[in-house]
Amino acid sequence: MQSPDDKKKFVRQKFSSISSKYDLLNSVLSFQIDRYWRWLTTRMLKEFPEGPVLDLCAGTMPLSRELTRQAPGRQVVAIDFCEDMLRAGLNHMPHDERRSRIAPVCGDGERIPARDEMFWGITVAFGVRNLSRTQEGLNEMHRVLKKSGKLLILEFSRPKNPIVRPFYNFYLNRILPVVAGMVSGDKEAYEYLASSIAKFYEPADLLLMMDKAGFVKTFCRPLTFGIVTIYVGIK
Repeated sequence: MQSPDDKKKFVRQKFSSISSKYDLLNSVLSFQIDRYWRWLTTRMLKEFPEGPVLDLCAGTMPLSRELTRQAPGRQVVAIDFCEDMLRAGLNHMPHDERRSRIAPVCGDGERIPARDEMFWGITVAFGVRNLSRTQEGLNEMHRVLKKSGKLLILEFSRPKNPIVRPFYNFYLNRILPVVAGMVSGDKEAYEYLASSIAKFYEPADLLLMMDKAGFVKTFCRPLTFGIVTIYVGIK
């Protein structure tokens, strides 16, 4: 079994290897539905249109860009532990005032480089699954969130629908790694994607971990036949 530190090293290496093709593959492999998922997640933070927001596990910062697009007064700190992903994201940064409202920071989601109660909102898109110590990461998110602030986690999940599930599993395990491997040059990275989704917590279990971290009024909302789920918690 892979240790937490070994997983962290492996995930960083894999994301570094696919960083230049990451945004393209996300759009192609999700048939661009990922844009809707991020739009909807950001809409759920509309009560905080101004002030600092943390985009944790930000990757190439597509959610950071959407967070600033929807709210002209919002400042976003985009933290990711893979510097190559952040550098790739800078190539897609808009050439307008939004660029000045996104601050990329290379840092660990399990030891967030921010002071207590700093952010009104925290978003995590497809990143909680990659944490090597999930509970520690959730505890840190609670620490840096202001009182009454909101946490939004957008994460892959496993469809329950008996008709959708076999088609989804075939696509995820057979088609996606081959196509992504041909484009990115790293098939193993997308084999990891499939295996990490299969091993990830059930929604009820992740909600219990959020409760343990101190979040209240927790709930989740499945999207697109349960392919992804949005988890919500308040401090």
